[in-house]
Amino acid sequence: MTAPEEDARVLPLTRPPIRRSVLVRAGRARTWAVFVGRMAEWWPLDPFSAGKARVRDVTVQARVGGTVAEVWDDGTVIPWGEVLTCAEPEHFAMTWNITGTPTEVALRFRAVAPALTKVDLEHTGWDRLDTDELRRDCALPGGYEGGAVATGWDHILAALQRAAAQEDE
Repeated sequence: MTAPEEDARVLPLTRPPIRRSVLVRAGRARTWAVFVGRMAEWWPLDPFSAGKARVRDVTVQARVGGTVAEVWDDGTVIPWGEVLTCAEPEHFAMTWNITGTPTEVALRFRAVAPALTKVDLEHTGWDRLDTDELRRDCALPGGYEGGAVATGWDHILAALQRAAAQEDE
């Protein structure tokens, strides 16, 4: 017979990933191109950037090891993360350095119909953040623990949805 201490198992504290999905009324290639190539045009920079009104561009070096960064009107570059996966037009993943300790954001682009794409987002890595980082306000009040990060991704994906669905001008 084993002692109670020997039977006790400690499970690591896990913080679930944030998962969001959106249907975009555009083909997969177009949705990918808008996400990767035109981020500065649709990303809601206020409040979802460090520079807000100062941001003049958001650059995505669409290759593994490339950077995603905001560029301010004075030339200041604020890196958002490093590209981990760039498999056009299916899968894009990057580190997300805005949280302090890097986390990961992955998007999958799935064709549902010729002009309909499902975009699945998964933001992981929350186990690496300390309590202060989890509670710290992000662009919205409440941080991870208060649900602000999930709400933020809802806003960002809705902006992508609108931008990709617009006809080219």
